[in-house]
Amino acid sequence: MSSGIEAQIEAWEGEAVVTRFDRATSTWIFIAIHNTTLGPAAGGTRMRTYANPAAGLTDAMRLAAGMTAKWAVIGLPFGGGKAVLAVPEPLSGDARTGLLRVYGALLTSLHGSFQTGVDLGTTSEDMRIVAGTTRYVHGVDPVTGTTEDPGPFTARGVVRGIEAALAVAFGSDVLNGRSVLIQGVGDVGHPLARMLSDAGARVLVSDIDEDRARQVAAEVGGEIVEPAATFSTPCDVFAPCAVTGVLNQETIQQLACRVVAGSANAQLGEPDDADRLHQRGILYAPDYVINAGGATALGLMATGVDDNQELKARIDDIRPTLEAIFAEAGERNESPFAASRRRVETLLARS
Repeated sequence: MSSGIEAQIEAWEGEAVVTRFDRATSTWIFIAIHNTTLGPAAGGTRMRTYANPAAGLTDAMRLAAGMTAKWAVIGLPFGGGKAVLAVPEPLSGDARTGLLRVYGALLTSLHGSFQTGVDLGTTSEDMRIVAGTTRYVHGVDPVTGTTEDPGPFTARGVVRGIEAALAVAFGSDVLNGRSVLIQGVGDVGHPLARMLSDAGARVLVSDIDEDRARQVAAEVGGEIVEPAATFSTPCDVFAPCAVTGVLNQETIQQLACRVVAGSANAQLGEPDDADRLHQRGILYAPDYVINAGGATALGLMATGVDDNQELKARIDDIRPTLEAIFAEAGERNESPFAASRRRVETLLARS
């Protein structure tokens, strides 16, 4: 293991990092366990190509910390964790299946200390393969093998969060006529575009996959925005639904929106970026709160709750949670990120 990775682990505030190198696919597997105060660590599995293994570990660590906050806010008995499969190139066929089986065996060896589900770069079918070698997978029926896609659940929560943000930023939660620019129209961004369009919003679509952007825009009657113009295009709401770290000192200066509210994990490049948004008068919905719909649904299912109406009701609770965070931030004239962090710290301290 490189000295760079060793230094990362030594400096991290989390509890543990599990690593494995799959020689057959030259893939680094990282499982970052951040905080298990509330229960066993749980978080999605991301499969992505990184510049180097250390970048994959950094992603896992940042995402794991976000999961600690997410589980605390939504009140389910899990701790923060995340897995990254840092592949050297996109995998398919037998190579992908083999890697997923190796990964499943690794999860089994951890005896439930980390449980997982889909994330960027993995699919429900991938999780079905992983579940063939371990029982620590959310969203896969252990008897039938059927899978549950968390994307629409996450999108529903994002809509509730956008409504809460609109009420603060514009004095009305009505989506009809509001412009929302969605960056990334994959498993969450696509259903989000449909829901927003159905509510009368003007949907703008940006995705590095031109064909996908064109398809979704045509489906919802939306407009395509070239990736290079994503941050500078005027809109009421910017909804990042793709990769991490998209909000940084450079991109925040380009934003031409009043609200940032999307499903991507770890949207801030660094904590100070929340203050940069606040200084520009842009209302930020903390990502681990607004994107908690999928985790809420699959987490509840893992604890035995399967009533669809109850799942939707719990997801809809994202709105009052954000309303409370926005109100506290407004009273203190601070970023909602600061208010949400206090909320998480209080919840963890009580446990």
